[in-house]
Amino acid sequence: MDRQDLALRVVDAMYEKDWFSQWLGIERLGCGAGTCSLKMKIRKEMLNGFGIAHGGITYSLADSALAFASNSHGRKAVSVETGISHTVALKEGDVIIANAEEVSLSNKIGVYQIRVVKEDGQVVALFKGTVYRTSREWFSDENEK
Repeated sequence: MDRQDLALRVVDAMYEKDWFSQWLGIERLGCGAGTCSLKMKIRKEMLNGFGIAHGGITYSLADSALAFASNSHGRKAVSVETGISHTVALKEGDVIIANAEEVSLSNKIGVYQIRVVKEDGQVVALFKGTVYRTSREWFSDENEK
């Protein structure tokens, strides 16, 4: 299986059981080894008391992109540190896209940057995530058969 096929298979397996990402209405635009692009629409129930998107919504989209991108190599990875800067407020109906890009990858640590933009390309948030890469493979049980 090539790297692209593996990445898509891992992301499919993760998304199938990722009830939160499904609830958010996240749509996968494309994922590859170390990358992932996701899209979602801001809904009324995602707004805070100011009538703008709760910061956790943008954060959650970026965090999902981090999870998919960092696991796409076929090894299970979990976040150990994340942070976000919100640059533009979002309102109901806005459509946002998170683009995850691998910055650094070693045997145990991966670092990713995720840019969250509106459909017109305006940056609304910048997210950085560091993951710990376990030694467990996503489909290792299949290799043992």
